[in-house]
Amino acid sequence: MSLDNETGLDPCGIRVRPVSGLVAADYFAPGYFVWAVLIANLARIGYEDKTMYMAAYDWRLSFQNTEVRDQTLSRIKSNIELLVATNGGRKVVVIPHSMGVLYFLHFMKWVEAPAPMGGGGGPDWCSKHIKAVVNIGGPFLGVPKAIAGLFSAEAKDIAVARALAPGFLDNDIFQFQTLQHVMRMSRTWDSTMSMIPRGGNTIWGGLDWSPEEGNSCAKKGEKKNETQIADQAGSENAVCKAKSANYGRIISFGKDVAEAPSSDIERIDFRGAIKGHSAANTTCRDVWTEYHDMGFAGIKAVAEYKTYTADSLVDLLHFVAPKMMARGTAHFSYGVADNLDDPQYKHYKYWSNPLETRLPNAPDMEIYSLYGVGLPTERAYVYKLSPHAECSIPFKIDTSADDEDTCLRDGVYSVDGDETVPVLSAGFMCAKGWRGKTRFNPSGIRTYIREYNHLPPANLLEGRGTLSGAHVDIMGNFALIEDVIRIAAGASGEELGGDQVYSKIFNWSEKINLRLDEEIPVHSSR
Repeated sequence: MSLDNETGLDPCGIRVRPVSGLVAADYFAPGYFVWAVLIANLARIGYEDKTMYMAAYDWRLSFQNTEVRDQTLSRIKSNIELLVATNGGRKVVVIPHSMGVLYFLHFMKWVEAPAPMGGGGGPDWCSKHIKAVVNIGGPFLGVPKAIAGLFSAEAKDIAVARALAPGFLDNDIFQFQTLQHVMRMSRTWDSTMSMIPRGGNTIWGGLDWSPEEGNSCAKKGEKKNETQIADQAGSENAVCKAKSANYGRIISFGKDVAEAPSSDIERIDFRGAIKGHSAANTTCRDVWTEYHDMGFAGIKAVAEYKTYTADSLVDLLHFVAPKMMARGTAHFSYGVADNLDDPQYKHYKYWSNPLETRLPNAPDMEIYSLYGVGLPTERAYVYKLSPHAECSIPFKIDTSADDEDTCLRDGVYSVDGDETVPVLSAGFMCAKGWRGKTRFNPSGIRTYIREYNHLPPANLLEGRGTLSGAHVDIMGNFALIEDVIRIAAGASGEELGGDQVYSKIFNWSEKINLRLDEEIPVHSSR
């Protein structure tokens, strides 16, 4: 499954390709549905093979490289044009899920951009062919979970497994070297870098603030009407204000650093630090992860910076994995555009970042963000240095760090979301960034948020549940399926009832100071 570490494409002599057709993603494994339930329900209202198309793509590749190697973007364009032409000119409804949400953002820019970089469809292609884009579990602004994966091949589940069986995943049992192999493989997948948090401190917060400041760990469940949504901006939980997590510190070395006032943290800048001698001998080269080139001095420099916000995380990844990030930053970008008319933003590396590109000129199109809430979702991490054993990953989540008052458990700070994508990433663009006419949505495409509060299965007969808000299981959520079917049958967002919100997404969005008008800042000279 690994790709070439230099090109991000096929290794010599190995070709792995995505399956085509509806069977490409109906089930992940026997009995474990992904799209199957939704496909079956669409069939009940008349959809069939000739009116439904599964846009399968190789999710390991960077988005532009799916076109370079497989011409996937061209195939999606041709299939959408065929669906419109053979169905009386009726426009399509596109339903992306998870990373597919970012992939389709890239497609909408690619299809209208001139060849050879783009598909040459012209500036009105999306307006002519797309009725609605119904995004499910969309990580529009990335996920902190991606940082943990790239930094230490961990997430909460792996960290807990390490705590339950100390040393098992780190030991060279039967020469598996499990986490090192996972890291080596995943760092060859350029697509993983599409999930790095976007927008920097403007979106995710800094050392002393975050949009989710005051977040309560108590379960949310009451749906808010329009009046309650409007009142969010003025409402805060007074109990939470007494002690709040510093979510803007996405990585902290030590619980004390995560909680300390920023003025008390003594930091030594890691940028430009001399990495020193290799930390591992040549026997580790079969699981080379770039950490072996850092040396003890480089590892120490990373830890001595103490805490990392979204702004410094990209620099951190450049320091610990320069080869990976050289490939990744050729295909993806993580900032906020100052002037979207700048010619640099015509490059494909910006097309999947909603903060560095404009939506198409399609005022009749609708964009939905459908996602689950009510589940603890990874937002920030407490790390520690691991013992310097040969071939080991030098950093690990500190699973001894716990604090119920700040939603810290097993070294992971959690916020509201679907267990994978925090509410902030899934909801901000449709709540504020694209709401109405903004510089990111100049034609005023209508946007809607539909949240689904997680309810676990009532009994074993329900399997994964029919009211789940979890990132994948939501694909079997009856309320979500009903919404998708109604949109596919022609309903508008207003006919669905507009926004359906359980979280504090509107409140959190208002705390983000992001310029939405087209004015370009002018700085006076002296």
